[in-house]
Amino acid sequence: MTRAKVGAVVLVAIIVQRVFLDGVHLGGSHLDLMLLLPIAAGVAAGSETGAVVGFVAGAVADLFLPTPFGLSALTFSLLGFAVGSVQEGLLRAAWWITPVTAFVSSAVGVVLFALIGAVVGQAHFVRPALLGIAFVVALGNAALALPVVRVVTWALARSGPAAAYAR
Repeated sequence: MTRAKVGAVVLVAIIVQRVFLDGVHLGGSHLDLMLLLPIAAGVAAGSETGAVVGFVAGAVADLFLPTPFGLSALTFSLLGFAVGSVQEGLLRAAWWITPVTAFVSSAVGVVLFALIGAVVGQAHFVRPALLGIAFVVALGNAALALPVVRVVTWALARSGPAAAYAR
């Protein structure tokens, strides 16, 4: 059931991204909900889950991007793993830690995407406007972080007879 819920969340996220968020431009860029999914999974469930959700979300995002296939999947996997690794060692005592994590991770993710893209032949990704784009994406993802983490936590929650043995 968990896989189906995660799949549904990724499907709804790509629809929201393509229908709504891709059309809203702020400072030459738009919000990236697909980038936020592995960050939320890393926060909610740790490094392995963050990497897996990052790969799935990135592969789905790659279907709609004119970039080399797998670039988003690789970037999102690395980002989900890194966020999960850092979050496993943190106590989440304050509500603002999640939006701050989303802000920093989103900015790093945008820059990482551009750098990996440059390595695989997309040198035009690294340009002077990159830091501004990273800031806009990071700010938007920080604003969306709390509800997205709640949705991802719901999707990753185990239920049924197997859940009793997993605790």
